[in-house]
Order: sequence, then C-alpha cells, then structure tokens
Amino acid sequence: MNQRHLQFIGVIAFGIAGIVAAPLRAADGPYHFLKEIPVGGDGGWDYLSVDEVGRRLYVSHGTKVVVIDLDKEAVAGEITNTPGVHGLAVASDLQRGFTSNGREDKASVVDLKTLDTLSKVETGQNPDGMLYEPGQHEVYMFNGRGQSATVIDAKDGTVVGTVDLGGQPEQAVTDSKGHLWVDLEDKDQVAAVDAKTLTVIAHYDLAGKGKAPAGLGFDVKNHILFIGCGDTPQTMVIMNADDGKIITALPISNGVDGALFNPATMEAFSSQRDGTLTVIKENSPTNFVVEQTVQTKTGAKTLTLDTKTNQILLITAEYGPPPTPPPAGGRGGRAPMLPDTFQILVVGK
Repeated sequence: MNQRHLQFIGVIAFGIAGIVAAPLRAADGPYHFLKEIPVGGDGGWDYLSVDEVGRRLYVSHGTKVVVIDLDKEAVAGEITNTPGVHGLAVASDLQRGFTSNGREDKASVVDLKTLDTLSKVETGQNPDGMLYEPGQHEVYMFNGRGQSATVIDAKDGTVVGTVDLGGQPEQAVTDSKGHLWVDLEDKDQVAAVDAKTLTVIAHYDLAGKGKAPAGLGFDVKNHILFIGCGDTPQTMVIMNADDGKIITALPISNGVDGALFNPATMEAFSSQRDGTLTVIKENSPTNFVVEQTVQTKTGAKTLTLDTKTNQILLITAEYGPPPTPPPAGGRGGRAPMLPDTFQILVVGK
C-alpha cells in the first residue's frame, strides 16, 4: 500500500473516544473469529498471499517475508534482503515468488522450494502491489510513486515492458485470460489493462460512489469488481468489469486496505484497520447485500483467502492504550504496537 496507508502500520492513531470503531451492523451471521497463529517479531506489514499448491502463507513483515506452513500453523522459514517489502506474488506453476521491495525500487525473484533469492529486477519507483498473471506467465509490480506497472517475465526474470497507468496503483486482479484491472487510489478510478499489448484500454470512474480505492476483489465468472474505498463515503463499489458501469455501492467500515472475492461461497470481503471484516453476499449479478460485519482485531486491514478451507487470513499485532494525557490539540495519542505480538488471524464458519 502507499505511504498514507503505511503510516498506520506499526503505530496506529486512534481518537480518545476509543480504539475500535463500532461495527456497521451486528456480527450475526455465519463467520466468526476462529483463532490466531502467533508469529512474533517486530516491524510493520502489508500484503499476505497464499500458495495453495505448497500450502504456504507468505507475509510481509519489516524487511523480510515470513513463510507460514498453513497445515501445521507454524513458521516454516523466511525470505530476507527485501527492503521495504510490501508482499509476494506467487507463481505456483513455476515455483517462483516475486517480492515488491519498495525501498530499493526492485523485485526479488525467489525459489519457493528453497526460499533463496535467485535475482533482483529493477522496477519503477516504490513497487507496492503485485500480481501474477498466469495466462501470460508475467508478474506485474505496481509502482506507487511511479504510477506505472513493471511487467516481468516470470520464467526468466526479465522486464518485458512498463505500463503507464495514469495514477497511483493499489490492488489488482486478473481474469487469467489477458485482462487486468487495477484501482488508482489518487484518481478514484479503476484502470483496465490489456496484458497482451501492455496498454490501458479504459479508465472507469467511481463517480462519487467511493473515494480512495484500496481493495479490489473480482468475480471472474460474472466479471464483477468489488472496490473497497477508504475515504468518505466508505463503501464497497460494485462494478461491471467489462464497461465500468456501477451496479451498486454498499457501506463498509473505516480504513479498508484489502478486498477479495470467494467464488465458492459467492461472497466478497473487505478488511478494515478498525478491526472489522465486511462480508457482502452476491445473490445474483445484480443483487448484493451486506451479509455480516465480523469483529477481528485493530490493525487487521489486509487479507487473503485460503481456498482449501474457505477461511479468511488477516495480519496484525497487539496494541497498548494510547498515551494520556493526549497531545496538544485533543486528537488523541498513538497506540504503541506491543513487542513480539505479530500474528495471523483466522476467520471462518
């Protein structure tokens, strides 16, 4: 995520009214907080991703990527020398991973069997989000300050091109058939990209239904985008991916920084840093409702899906109380992250 989002990682600002905002509706529904998997260590975090074939979870943490064995629920190793890492894109079919190293404007190419770094690739400024496009066997590194995407051949680790996105990219999705969509946070738009020609073919405007898009989920079958927007109005904008037509916009909570869609349950999810997980049910391609708001933990603003279990995985740490008295101005202090409390949260039915 960009610098504005990263300021909430490690230390989070809270008002004196309380640490966790009230959910938008009662947490009645099928999902609930199941457990936490302790990881430990200190430092900030951003994206997490699942390798379903290898049954591993890759979690950015400080200047490294922590590798979790999903079946054993234990740390299996780590990937180091990734300054300012935001996350890792998994290419399971090639047994390769690609990290976005924001502080050095590079991507690491990693052997997922050994966790060794094979090479590093120059990107644009501040690579942030990342995506593997299996149809083309290419990896997209979305450069926040560069407002572009560096496209890497996943087989040999060479740069095949750069896409000028016309805005600051955040999360992206693909249909695995040569088309990508990426939300542009500073433009309140979604860019549609042709992966075969490496060009932007359309910009879809959110038309005031949502601002500062950060999370992006995708119903591949029905070509529907779920766009989590962080600024007022805080909404999940639901859009037709083919023409950019807005179907509806539903309320979510404060501080969204991740979204996804589970085709097995026909549900979209958005995670918010106020400690809530919003569940949106797709009853049909034209009918959507907020099914549930699940209480998680403060700071758990990014998420991924374990498709084997249909469980949602989030990351956060424990926080102490804000300092008292609050600083001058009365806006409250910053709640410190408690040492060695980094953890994975598991939400499911």
